[in-house]
Amino acid sequence: MSDPRAGRLLDPPAHAPPPTASGLLSPDVLDLSGLRHRTRAPGPRVLRGPLELYLAHVGAQDERTLRDARELLDAEERARARAFRHDRDRAAYVVAHAALRDVLSVLLGVRAEELPLAREPCAGCGGPHGRPVLRTPGVHFSLSHSGDMVLVALAPAPVGVDVEGLATNRAVLDAQSALHPAEADELALLPAHERPAAFTRAWVRKEAYLKGLGTGLVRVPALDYVGTGPSPTAPAPGWSVRDVLVPAGYAAAVALRTP
Repeated sequence: MSDPRAGRLLDPPAHAPPPTASGLLSPDVLDLSGLRHRTRAPGPRVLRGPLELYLAHVGAQDERTLRDARELLDAEERARARAFRHDRDRAAYVVAHAALRDVLSVLLGVRAEELPLAREPCAGCGGPHGRPVLRTPGVHFSLSHSGDMVLVALAPAPVGVDVEGLATNRAVLDAQSALHPAEADELALLPAHERPAAFTRAWVRKEAYLKGLGTGLVRVPALDYVGTGPSPTAPAPGWSVRDVLVPAGYAAAVALRTP
């Protein structure tokens, strides 16, 4: 999940080639207009399957929708939103967390602003600022936002998602150490113009898996092989990784712990 920290590896370029659609999971598109009218969910429902994916576009919201979205956030989330220096980043954070609350409220039958959310201990320092979780057992979720894209995953098992803008050539050069040695070899065999997309595919797969594990980037990304090619490789027994269909200029992936 993006945050106010500086130095993100990947930034969305203005124009970039789309990933291949072959074998990609397609998320449901969220419409957040009329958000306040959906905060009273009709009642809890069951997950439609082992995985639900939702995609929201930040630029689709008007000022009223953004205002309604901010009202759904708790005090900590509002403080985090204020920490962003740029309006676009702040809006992305607000939309992302409102979207998460919206889909969880419908699933659990709880008002979006009253969801029983908590935070796990930080995987790095043990402090009370780790990833958000539900106190309600049996529902796992993951959230990611980058540029204008927001991606949410719901599952009955640990799950992680990541969406990122396609890497620049400079980012690929600077982040080679984040790749598994076999992935670095794969990248080296590609023509230079294909490397940014291949690197980004590997990166979102890694981040999704590390979020699913609960470690985030505390775990060294180069330890796990997910592949740079069109089809991801499961990084460990008991985990599956799939690429997600997102608009041109972005790449996304989801990792799910399997029975």
